[in-house]
Amino acid sequence: MTQPAIYTTVEQMRQALRPWRNAQERIALVPTMGALHAGHISLTHLARQKAARCVVSIFVNPTQFAPQEDFSKYPRTFEADLAKLAAAGVDGVYAPAPDVMYPQGFATTISLAGPAIAGLEDRFRPTHFAGVATVVAKLFTQAMPDVAVFGEKDYQQLAVIRQMTKDLDLAVDVVGAPTIREDDGLAMSSRNVYLDARERATAPLLHKTLQDCAARIRAGGEAAKSLAEAGKSLTAAGFVLDYLELRDAMSLGAPDPTQRHARMLVAARLGKTRLIDNIPVPLA
Repeated sequence: MTQPAIYTTVEQMRQALRPWRNAQERIALVPTMGALHAGHISLTHLARQKAARCVVSIFVNPTQFAPQEDFSKYPRTFEADLAKLAAAGVDGVYAPAPDVMYPQGFATTISLAGPAIAGLEDRFRPTHFAGVATVVAKLFTQAMPDVAVFGEKDYQQLAVIRQMTKDLDLAVDVVGAPTIREDDGLAMSSRNVYLDARERATAPLLHKTLQDCAARIRAGGEAAKSLAEAGKSLTAAGFVLDYLELRDAMSLGAPDPTQRHARMLVAARLGKTRLIDNIPVPLA
């Protein structure tokens, strides 16, 4: 098992990637904030299917944390992450310090519309996607990958990144990877460790409720009524619902009945832990 090379500066990474690029090897980037689990590792497997080389970035991005969110408490497990990435056959790890990504005098952010102001996560974390878009744009220009892989669990984030990449003419193929779940259906997340035993037993109801609601809609049930009933079920189970919405899969606007693809998205708190999930809902 070979330890992946570690780059801590832009110059180190570009120098390491240059021979691959000169050899016309496709390079995939998997951006992460570390605290890696099986869901993250699945992204690297997909990346290796799409490209000859895979680089994973590990950077806990301060600009996507709101003031009430404790940036300092986000789990940091770098050595364990490296061991998992070595086992996955990753070629390199980009692990910059905050002052590499945001040096003194840094003054630029990306202004967003479209999927970033869909009234979903942005209602509760209004500064979040500007931070995400800015750091991802920097990662794209720093590494210049051919492909970048993101998980579909953070579906609005994926839509924002796709829109930004298209609008800014960034030469990166943005690929969404299916959500990896525990055996009981709970979407894997670094935040799941904060659930106590009772909450962990309840948490899989989030995904099951989405599935049940989607099945009613596919069977011809009225979407608004089905969503309202699903919301009541979640509340009764102990969830505090932020949103439960059916949206167009691309724009995240209201679903277009003439299009086949919609997405059901949910965010809810269980105790002190905020969980998000989503599933595709074919409309025809």
